[in-house]
Amino acid sequence: MFARLFSPVLLVLLMSGPGLAGPVRELAASLRFTELFEVLSDEGLRFGEGLEADLFPGEGGARWTREVTRIHAPAVMQEMAEADLEARLEDQPEAVAKMRAFFDSPTGQRISDLEVQARRAYLDDQVKAAAERAWGNFGVDLPGRVVLIERLIETNDLIEQNVAGGMNANLAFYQGMRAAGAFGEDVPDPDMMADLWSQEDAIREETASWLLPYLAMAYRPLSDAELTAYVEFSQSPEGQLLNRALFATFDKVFAVVSRDLGTAAAGMLTGRDI
Repeated sequence: MFARLFSPVLLVLLMSGPGLAGPVRELAASLRFTELFEVLSDEGLRFGEGLEADLFPGEGGARWTREVTRIHAPAVMQEMAEADLEARLEDQPEAVAKMRAFFDSPTGQRISDLEVQARRAYLDDQVKAAAERAWGNFGVDLPGRVVLIERLIETNDLIEQNVAGGMNANLAFYQGMRAAGAFGEDVPDPDMMADLWSQEDAIREETASWLLPYLAMAYRPLSDAELTAYVEFSQSPEGQLLNRALFATFDKVFAVVSRDLGTAAAGMLTGRDI
């Protein structure tokens, strides 16, 4: 119900601040991360609208919009991610240099642009529906491309990583609601975990149905050679290190965001100030 979906290389950190850029900041700048955080913020606002419809339809008003906007402020999310990703990569300067070499290349730059453009386009429900329809014909039109996309998903374990992230975000949301008294009597951890695990299959299905059409749309302008280069980078030790670090960082960030949303939603349900 509350799963958040994360894209692979899009989950990269752009360090803020006017000072001299370090290697991780320079890597992130190549990945158009400023634009990405704006998209993630817009996704969060839409997610908040869905929560209102599910939990307190028509009652959120300006108060709820203000809280959802605050929680999904791009600069705030970036600040949380910055320290965490820096800590994960700061002792790997040679690996970061290889990451930058790929993403500073024409192919890497093209991939970064396409991923952000597709993520923003996916905010339009009509674009999303068209991408899902197009995916249905992808195996006929571009069978080789399907193989490459599936290799990328398998290499980076994208579906299972997203399922784990979605479940962790859901748990944090419930914990925020419980701590703020939304459930009345305290809900025991075993009951909360049982409810969470009951969502696993639905989250996995939602993840796959979102991820496959999204990647197909994002990478369609790439040549097979460009996408193959991306897969090969992802299979390298540096690519695997980056993938693990990004998912771990954003898992942590969205756990905080989701917990804050749970607290805010509880305030709406109980009528207390948020």
